[in-house]
Amino acid sequence: MKRFIPDSIFARTFFVLIIGLAISHTISIALYVSDRSNTLVSIDGRHIGDRVALTERIIRLSPPPNRPGMVSRISDDIFQVTWTPTANVAADEKTSPRTLEVQKAIGEHLDPDENRMIRIRDMGMQPLVLNSADEPENIAMVMVSMTLPDQSWLNFVVPLRAPTPLWTLRYILSMAVMLIAIAGFSAIVVHQLTRPLARFASASKKLGVDMDSKDIPEKGAMEIRQASKAFNQMHRRIKRFVEDRTQMIAAISHDLGTPISRMRLRAEFVEDEEQRQKMLADLSDMEKMVSDTLSFARDEAILEPMVKVDFRALAQRVCDDIGDSGYNIEFAIGDVLIPYQCRPAAMRRALSNLIENAAKYGKIAHVNLVGDCPCIILQIDDEGPGIPQHLQEEIFEPFFRIENSRSRDTGGTGLGMTVARSIIKAHGGDISLKNRAEGGLRMEIKLPVPKV
Repeated sequence: MKRFIPDSIFARTFFVLIIGLAISHTISIALYVSDRSNTLVSIDGRHIGDRVALTERIIRLSPPPNRPGMVSRISDDIFQVTWTPTANVAADEKTSPRTLEVQKAIGEHLDPDENRMIRIRDMGMQPLVLNSADEPENIAMVMVSMTLPDQSWLNFVVPLRAPTPLWTLRYILSMAVMLIAIAGFSAIVVHQLTRPLARFASASKKLGVDMDSKDIPEKGAMEIRQASKAFNQMHRRIKRFVEDRTQMIAAISHDLGTPISRMRLRAEFVEDEEQRQKMLADLSDMEKMVSDTLSFARDEAILEPMVKVDFRALAQRVCDDIGDSGYNIEFAIGDVLIPYQCRPAAMRRALSNLIENAAKYGKIAHVNLVGDCPCIILQIDDEGPGIPQHLQEEIFEPFFRIENSRSRDTGGTGLGMTVARSIIKAHGGDISLKNRAEGGLRMEIKLPVPKV
């Protein structure tokens, strides 16, 4: 059922307006047609009743020998009159709304003391030629029989206007014109109302990728302006927070550099060679941790501009560089151009961290690029021991290390995976981990490709 419901605010609002107006227009036309038909039946019934009563009075006041001739002269193709000894309408004939109006109009012209009998039958639609040059036309007919003072009967066959049907050509044209006009105006109005929302959504997506994006215009309805203003304030606060944090970490790193350098100089005066080497190694680890932390903070600030590159060539270059460093890499990247808007240096660093980790700790890295779908998918498989399910999210935390597979002798600081996911998420993508059934770990990177 949900697939038949429009997904956008524009489509939903547009269809609600059109359907609502179409229903209200149909109900209005139906009420109008019903009232018009009832009014016409009432008016026409009274008109026929007045004519029947007038004809009855003329025939009643005429001598019986003259009545056949007068009846013949009064009758025509539309208004037929006969004078008979018995009634043409049965006594048990049921009345209808049309016949009731005729009977009521005739009764108003008769003296109630005379106790005259009136019988009316609704004959329904009957073919009638209104003009000799025209085809027969179906018209509602009514037959009336009423007594004269001498107990003879006057019989009338008269036409009545039939109620106007709802589904006429005029109504269909009226509905079509109304829908076309309302659809045009509704599309313009709804588009003007929803355009700020589309701009707002686009800016929200862009904020996660480009911290230096411009503020969105504070235009539209009051609620939209308030939301845009709040969004711009949030954007500026987040940007200021990231800049302040980066400056703070840079200051801490700078301040730590001086005591580390002094400690390195003092370590040179330690006479015990083994202790001196251990102290120098610890100081090197501290320097690398400070350097990596500062680099991570700068990557979070996202200072590199966006550039369109060939993602396949970028991944190929990363695999070649890691393979030249002595790691075992197998890749199936293909040779199809995959245009992608990204920060090339940051993206190379993220891919390098992930692929190098797979090759270093999983014996070999199998890199497979899938580009024939709405997003870019890069799969990195290894043949290592894998990662327990409960640790697959924790390895992205800063400085987290799995001791049984990594040690400080490797030079790692526990920021590689954190930096990689931070860069991937900054491009609107994500990383997922899964232990393979045949052994090893699969890292899958999904990067959305913006529509041109």
